[in-house]
Amino acid sequence: MVPKNHPAASLVDRALSIQPMLYTLLAVWMLLTASPARSEPVSGSMDVHWNEGALNCATNSQPPLQVHQYNTRTFILRQNLCTTFEAPFMYLLIGSTKALLIDTGDVADPDQMPLAKTVMQLLQRGESAKLPLLVVHTHRHLDHRAGDEQFLHLSGVQVVGFDLESVRRQYGFTDWPNGLARINLGERSIDVIPTPGHNETEVSFYDGTTGLLFSGDFLMPGRLLVDDANAYLTSAQRVAAFVSDRPVSFVLGGHIELDTAGKTFPWQSQYHPHEHVLEMTKQDLLALAAAVSSFNGFYSKRGTFILMNPVHILITLAVLTVLVLIALVRMLVLYIRRRRARTQRAAADGS
Repeated sequence: MVPKNHPAASLVDRALSIQPMLYTLLAVWMLLTASPARSEPVSGSMDVHWNEGALNCATNSQPPLQVHQYNTRTFILRQNLCTTFEAPFMYLLIGSTKALLIDTGDVADPDQMPLAKTVMQLLQRGESAKLPLLVVHTHRHLDHRAGDEQFLHLSGVQVVGFDLESVRRQYGFTDWPNGLARINLGERSIDVIPTPGHNETEVSFYDGTTGLLFSGDFLMPGRLLVDDANAYLTSAQRVAAFVSDRPVSFVLGGHIELDTAGKTFPWQSQYHPHEHVLEMTKQDLLALAAAVSSFNGFYSKRGTFILMNPVHILITLAVLTVLVLIALVRMLVLYIRRRRARTQRAAADGS
């Protein structure tokens, strides 16, 4: 211990007096330099039973459009199976300065499918009445954009083109499919992630406010149709890296094609009893790359994933059909030749 009259005593006293200040400065520095914690996603409800369609839609009248309110500013819309066997899902996200509609479904006729009317009615509630609406697509296939015409002439509505150049220009992608884009809805930002593979124009949307990822046909409880396996794999890896440090409440795709046992409904079926739930998980998203990497180019099933390339399958079937026809023709020619030879021998023997 330093004696009180020692010259170093004053230095010790000064050091002790500034110690609390050093601790305070250290705490402030740690707060400033620490990575900001991500806020918890705004919750919502997936407690919904989607219309199953019917065995005979002609005798079973159903509303053409079903609307589920996930929360006060997020709506999930589905076109009825009896209206279109595709029964696609669409998503309405509302911010403080803008609203976003993801996909417009498979039916163009507003009398048959009042999509625009329904969306605008949803926006006229409360503070959303005068918000501009941006209409986008997960990809350009007709069952995700047929309803565009209903929105084109509405005031305050912008419909983004579905071709690749329009997608790149709208989101500012200069090195497609690399990079990310963002849509600002006001107090709600939506990340746009290129996910080609099912289709070259495919994008997925991540809502950081709710933790929802809208994956279109890139990932859904159904047949994953692979157009470009290499692009699909890269997209799966890209999304996995994106969500690795982000919360994902649910992954919401464009269709449901499976039942609760994981079996596919018949193609073009308008009746889905015991249908699989729409929502998938972050674990499903992270497992997708491994499933795609093992895809054989035609048809494969790995876990819950069913991957297929219809074009390759059709080409293979066509080739097999041609080979079978060639084989049948050759057999017929040989049969005719042998029959003719026997006839000729019989005639020669008779003479």
